[in-house]
Amino acid sequence: MENGPAKKTVRINIFNQTYTVLASGDPAETEALAQMVDDLMTSIAGRAGNVDRARISVLACLHLADRLRTVEAQLKALKAEISTTSRRCSSLLDQVLESSSSE
Repeated sequence: MENGPAKKTVRINIFNQTYTVLASGDPAETEALAQMVDDLMTSIAGRAGNVDRARISVLACLHLADRLRTVEAQLKALKAEISTTSRRCSSLLDQVLESSSSE
């Protein structure tokens, strides 16, 4: 009995460190995410100067958490907008149906 998609072993390199991870889905997506994290950490290291790997990792996590929070807020706003628009469309449709049935 399977418990979801099969996981594949993927070797990634982040901040000059090689990791072997299990990933479900396309390994190229995991590699692309690892490249994004590597680029972010390299950028932070370049701006922060002589900072240890752990501190750079924490700063990268904070940056990604901030981006996630922003995207979640945007998603919440979009869902609210969709809900409002859907109710408005439903109300307009009801009005059209009522006016056509009374004719």
